Amino acid sequence: MPHARFERRIADLLAGADVRIGGDRPWDIQIHNPRFHARVLGQGSLGLGESYMDGWWDAVSLDGLLFHLLAAHVDDRVHGAGELFDALRARLSNLQTPNRSREVGRRHYDLGNDLYAAMLGRRLVYSCGYWRDAGNLDAAQEAKLELVCRKLRLQPGMKVLDIGCGWGEALKFAADHYGVTGVGVTISREQADYARRLCAGLPIDIREQDYRDLDEPFDAAFSLGMFEHVGVKNYADYFDVVRRCLPADGLFLLHTIGGSRSVNRTDPWIAHYIFPNSMLPSAAQITHAAEGRFVLEDWHNFGADYDLTLQAWRGNIEAAWDMLDPRYDQRFRRMWRFYLAASMATFRSRRSHLWQLVLSPRGVPGGYVAPR
Repeated sequence: MPHARFERRIADLLAGADVRIGGDRPWDIQIHNPRFHARVLGQGSLGLGESYMDGWWDAVSLDGLLFHLLAAHVDDRVHGAGELFDALRARLSNLQTPNRSREVGRRHYDLGNDLYAAMLGRRLVYSCGYWRDAGNLDAAQEAKLELVCRKLRLQPGMKVLDIGCGWGEALKFAADHYGVTGVGVTISREQADYARRLCAGLPIDIREQDYRDLDEPFDAAFSLGMFEHVGVKNYADYFDVVRRCLPADGLFLLHTIGGSRSVNRTDPWIAHYIFPNSMLPSAAQITHAAEGRFVLEDWHNFGADYDLTLQAWRGNIEAAWDMLDPRYDQRFRRMWRFYLAASMATFRSRRSHLWQLVLSPRGVPGGYVAPR
């Protein structure tokens, strides 16, 4: 019987990750639909995520289950039928052209400011907080913004560029606390509208604009959580844009999620439901693209802090679901839970990292000392 064979295959894969079907530990899986086994074997991560959205399985600790699977590299042993096509498509085409790059704005960042306001805390900062001395999410996000400003050595009167400015919180913080002027660019209409309201009265210009169209002078630049949407085919062009906007003594801070291995696409479920046309850079891909364009002054990895950030976001959104618009229905909630839990698992298993790089066009005379 093929169904029995599929069940044995899934049971063996789960056992290798110390996960039991019907077990009583928080990370054990409870399967509600017998078609689960064939769907996951046939579709890989896409089938796993979609079957969760459809209510075919549960786990008391969803992030715990996914952590066990990733730590045991179960994903390397199960590939869906469509993944080969996805990989070939990513290799042969540029999924992050100016037209395609706007898709993630429409499908993810424009979902609704109410959703993000409920999840992200006092500041709408959709990137990893810095938890070294912080006891809660709001303190961790403020510490991250302060760290960025200190690493860039911001001074009053400097003109600063924020590539992928989100809802404008980082530029507002820099203007309020360091007296800078600034320009922020985003491809999300919802973010741009919110950021303009947030920064009203400050010397900040928010633009709905592709980063490739930037060509004007700034004293310093940063990008927080946007590089994941650039794509390996565009890394060199991205650094060229930053380089032409900076003076010889300028600094650029790149804050990005990174992966331990070089790839040219993202996970199929993430690509379909969360971040279309995205991918995580590797250290090798970043340094290859930056070579000859920048001097690498500092590389700071605090990826473990992203697990804490995601846990805080999950706590916020779970407490807020019943107060949000009904368009965030039960299937959307399960999708969002899977997204946050899977993200926690990637950082907890050290498959993903959070990097802050400080780059200079010609090298800082006498050397650069990085704040921590």
